[in-house]
Amino acid sequence: MHNDNQNRSGLGLLRYIWTEWISTFVVLILLLLTLVIGTGEMIHGQLLRMGERLYGDPATGMQYSFLRAEPKAPQCDRNINVDQKVQEQMKADAADEYADFFGVRSEADVRAAVMQAQQVCEESYQFYDKAMTHIEAHPSIRAYRSFETSFFGIFKFGTENRALLLIIMVVFAAISATLKTHHIGLRSPATRIDFKVYSVAMLIANSFLAYSSYSQYMSVLNSGVPMGDMKYVYWLWMILFSTLTLISLYQVIKPPQATRVGGSFGLAFLSVPLYAYMAISTGFNFVFLMDYPMGQGIYLGQLVEFSSIFLNLALFIWAGMLLKQTRVVDMFLNILRPWNLAPETLTWLILLAAALPTAYTGASGIFVIAAGAIIYKEVWNAGGRRQFALAATAMSGSLGVVLRPCLLIVVVASLNKEVTTDMLYHYGVYVFLLSSTLFLIISLFFAESKFRIAAPGLAAPQSARAFVNVIPYIVIFILIWLFYKYALSTDLNEFTAPVMMPVILLMIVLFDKLRHEPAPLPPVGHWDETLTTTLGSGNTPAMATAGTAINAEYREADHVEQQGGELAVDHGVKRSTAVESLRHVGFWKSLHISTSETVGHIGALVILMALSVSVGGLLERMEIMEAFPTDISSTILVISMIIGLMVFVGMIMDPFGAVILISATVAPVAYQYGIHPVHFWMITLIGFELGYVTPPVALNHLLARQSIGDAEVAEADAEVRHKSFYYRYERWILPVIVLLPAMLIIAYVPYVFKLFGWYQ
Repeated sequence: MHNDNQNRSGLGLLRYIWTEWISTFVVLILLLLTLVIGTGEMIHGQLLRMGERLYGDPATGMQYSFLRAEPKAPQCDRNINVDQKVQEQMKADAADEYADFFGVRSEADVRAAVMQAQQVCEESYQFYDKAMTHIEAHPSIRAYRSFETSFFGIFKFGTENRALLLIIMVVFAAISATLKTHHIGLRSPATRIDFKVYSVAMLIANSFLAYSSYSQYMSVLNSGVPMGDMKYVYWLWMILFSTLTLISLYQVIKPPQATRVGGSFGLAFLSVPLYAYMAISTGFNFVFLMDYPMGQGIYLGQLVEFSSIFLNLALFIWAGMLLKQTRVVDMFLNILRPWNLAPETLTWLILLAAALPTAYTGASGIFVIAAGAIIYKEVWNAGGRRQFALAATAMSGSLGVVLRPCLLIVVVASLNKEVTTDMLYHYGVYVFLLSSTLFLIISLFFAESKFRIAAPGLAAPQSARAFVNVIPYIVIFILIWLFYKYALSTDLNEFTAPVMMPVILLMIVLFDKLRHEPAPLPPVGHWDETLTTTLGSGNTPAMATAGTAINAEYREADHVEQQGGELAVDHGVKRSTAVESLRHVGFWKSLHISTSETVGHIGALVILMALSVSVGGLLERMEIMEAFPTDISSTILVISMIIGLMVFVGMIMDPFGAVILISATVAPVAYQYGIHPVHFWMITLIGFELGYVTPPVALNHLLARQSIGDAEVAEADAEVRHKSFYYRYERWILPVIVLLPAMLIIAYVPYVFKLFGWYQ
């Protein structure tokens, strides 16, 4: 607590105010505004329909759309002298300077034109009179019209400024992520050497980005091309990276306080964020080798071009963090706990269940961050090895990326007209069934006890009671879905899920907090044996999900338990304290915690994605794909090369940046070789997921470590130092030996079927 008080003074206080309040509040407002924009079209459509029902009159042909603006009285004369008007027009035509060349109209033609104009004028007066009579008969129409058009104005403003909203959100989030040292790396900096190398690398990376943003702005300015509203985007990029450069410079001069002594210079490079490596490599190539200093800034423009997708990603991240504030995951696990299943069987069921929220939170990494910690504890609590639990956590977000309504599929379909979301989701189900089945088979092969299940007579009633507790959450989901479906005429699909899921989870968080109940009490596994012996209790609280502080308190308590039975009472006290903390976290505090976590993840993930696009742009400018042979006669060889390339790309790039790169470079080549677009993208997506669990980067493992904590991962490694190679590295090996066969089957079996004419 003393150190915390020290950090809340001077610059530490300023950092706390910025990260926990200013950026959190701004990003919350922007997220809510994004929700309004996302639902605006639905709501405005309903307002128009309601206006038609209230104020439309089919009998007279009067529609509400005619009345959205105050009718203006016609300016024409409805009572003209037709003969006089015809003569005047004839004289005017004769006096025209081009009359000798083009001739003049006959009197009959002039009369017809005058009569038609008079008819139009008369109809305008009739419509005006009818509209005014209708408005006078419905005096409330003006108030309704004012409300409807005002809402449309807000919605239109937001829609036209999506890119600006996204960049403002990224500016605040990236500054917060940098201040909190929250960027994604192979390991977190801990020693003084780590922080020194980390800060220097960040200074170089952000300097490259600041210089590139400035070069891009000057290039556009000197070109004479009007910038329009894009000038604000350029200014925001320059402000962001200049600020990050200054923060990094300060951290070089005064590094953050080390949390561990020792360290080595070589290991310190593992602490450098991935985006810093990307920024340094692309910046060096663009500036010094290609004389293209604005390159990074130009590829940052992909965020602007795909602003809707990245705003949806931000909403999905927020949904994931809101999920973390609820008891939903824990309560669904309560349904499985009474059966006392073997760890491998339980993990398989958890992965099957996790596929749905993975799909509904947009991408694999978001669900790992949101629910990884509780999945890890649950698998371990069931008797699973720590390394196995880490593998399960990393894979918990991998299997659902091919299911509806995952945002990644939407990005693929939007960039590739050869495929549709329906096609990809359809075949994605088969990919999901294949990979999940392989996980069960392979994990059972390495299992110490192949099968275990409690007596149905004992487990079924407890499981049924646990399911009853889940029913209110299911009802909330259904009610909101029905509201959107029938009140807003909008169904839940891949396009509406980014807007609907945060609303659903906000209502679930509100319901959860109004109940004022602590986390449910799971049955005992080996995790809690010491506590059971000492306290004589068969129940212990589940892992808290109310924020980093509570999770840290649990980790501390769990560490105490490992020290021996004599400290188990203190362990129980600490866990009870954590539960009380969860009990007293109200709705607004939960909203603050979830938004604060969202800020950090947006800052880390979106900047990483932006730099992934920059890496893709560098590879594209280097014309690497030009080296891809164009005269290969073997389709098997082409597929094999694509597999290797997809896994490599998945190892070094985030999914959204990788899809943008592959769509522009590899996909057209694959299509030319006769590989079906759906087949190609199934290979690509499973290859990406294999890359995300494969060293040296293994993005899903990095996110799992962020969710679980470095200390727990270190404990897992220490636990198996005396065991065989597989068990020492199980968290890396198991996901690979599951997804690699799945990818080979997906890549080659459809081709074999096509070769033998078994399908077209």
